[in-house]
Amino acid sequence: MPEHVSVFDWDEGNRAKCEKHGVTISEIEGLLDTDPRIAPDLRHSHEEDRFIAVGRTKLGRPLFVSFTIRSKGDKQLIRPVSARYMHKKEIAAYEKAGSKTEE
Repeated sequence: MPEHVSVFDWDEGNRAKCEKHGVTISEIEGLLDTDPRIAPDLRHSHEEDRFIAVGRTKLGRPLFVSFTIRSKGDKQLIRPVSARYMHKKEIAAYEKAGSKTEE
């Protein structure tokens, strides 16, 4: 994450959407506080810039998080939009990409 962004923006709407797939708030924040792979989410960036982050939780579960960065006053906030555990094909692609970047 960019150094100037470290606060999370939660409300009932995004909390429920993120938790509906069984992902906890602490897993999402933990992933985004580490060094996940981040890419722009061009398909969903019509109204605001969206990003996706993929990585493993502290317990090793592969996680996919969609988020945006919003300004509130003088603060930049990370607003998770959706989260879920990765599917088998996504895990395989994540692992394959990881081995390429480690070479």
